[in-house]
Amino acid sequence: MKNPNHREFISDYFWQKCSLFEKISKEEFLDYQFQIRNSVYSQDSLLNFLKKLSNEDFITDVKNGFSKASMSVRISPYLLSLINWDNPYEDPIRKQFIPVASSYEEDHPQSCFDSLSEQKDSPLNGLIHRYPHKVLFLPLDVCPVYCRFCTRSYAIGADTSTLSKVNFALSKKRWMPIFEYLKKHSEIEDVVISGGDIYMLPPHFIRFIGQELLQIEHIRRFRFATKGLSVMPMKILTHPEWVEEIISLSLQSRKEGKEICIHTHFNSVNEITSLTKEAVNIFFQAGVPIRNQSVLIRGVNDSANSLSLLLKKLSFINIEPYYVYQHDMVKGVEEFRTSIAHTQDLEKQIRGTLTGFHMPRFVVDLPKGGGKREIHSFESYDKDLGISVWKSPNIDKERKYFYFDPLRNLSALAQKKWRISAERKKIIPSQKSSEYFISSKT
Repeated sequence: MKNPNHREFISDYFWQKCSLFEKISKEEFLDYQFQIRNSVYSQDSLLNFLKKLSNEDFITDVKNGFSKASMSVRISPYLLSLINWDNPYEDPIRKQFIPVASSYEEDHPQSCFDSLSEQKDSPLNGLIHRYPHKVLFLPLDVCPVYCRFCTRSYAIGADTSTLSKVNFALSKKRWMPIFEYLKKHSEIEDVVISGGDIYMLPPHFIRFIGQELLQIEHIRRFRFATKGLSVMPMKILTHPEWVEEIISLSLQSRKEGKEICIHTHFNSVNEITSLTKEAVNIFFQAGVPIRNQSVLIRGVNDSANSLSLLLKKLSFINIEPYYVYQHDMVKGVEEFRTSIAHTQDLEKQIRGTLTGFHMPRFVVDLPKGGGKREIHSFESYDKDLGISVWKSPNIDKERKYFYFDPLRNLSALAQKKWRISAERKKIIPSQKSSEYFISSKT
């Protein structure tokens, strides 16, 4: 079998290989409005869709998977057409967007929905201010698709059977206090605009937010965060008004000595087609930088071969690999998490396969609001109990933060300790204690 090539791209009428889209013309499929209108928005519509593509056992597995899911369903025709429906269980796109009960794993006892404690660091609804110089602005709570592993599952998408969501309504009235907050805090230089996903903002809102931020002298950089390039690249090809607003703001920012860029999110080479390359090139030609932030997902990109191919392909189309995130400790998707040790080993294998400035930073975004730390920078690591201990002095000089490996990576004895409440209390370190951890051998 021929080895995958990072210079080759799925092209032609690839969507017509999926029976539901076999009669859809190129003009129709590339229309972003077709993608939005025909996205699957509910469990029932997805199950009806699957009846035409898969067998009854898989459909039942999906139906049962919904009962455990914290994210509602939203998936574009583009992604649906790229899934291998002959073997959906192993498909990296299906894994990210469509749950099955058979792969479900019990959550680690320390998992939670707002695993990064964003709401704790939120002075206003839709604003996260954790680092002194940087904020996260959430202008909306909807996305073109919903990832099962979303770290913001506490807010994004509709309520599910397992979770009622916080609301970040798309509203200028809600935004205005945020802009006033930014004006008053002169230490803030960097704004990440996310959500939700800025792909879902109409062009005039893109312009409004951009102009408000550019008028604040001390803000030097802002980033538009979107997964859109990986899930609906045709929007860039068929919605010129939206693209023009981004490019216009970028040109204006450079004249003022500031920077605007796009941060996007690819996890698998299967998400990259000739349409992706064409869409990215529009921004590249206009001088708008694009950086990628991948999440390390077990069974999707957690091997050296799969991750290296992804990073090389992104580099080839002028997307800079920026971050590879350790999977957050968010409830409902324990099957996706890897151990710190595995991620460290992966980083070692990847290093040297890419040009230095395209080598991403492998980071863990620490639970309870510790922020991003390099994957090798822990204070201590007990692999027997799966406890890594971290310091984040620019957030809290005294406090210690902890990341916990998946239970599956631990011995039967260690798993038993975690599952028994009384034993668990003995092995969870104190945030202020001088002891980093209690050994599993005691």
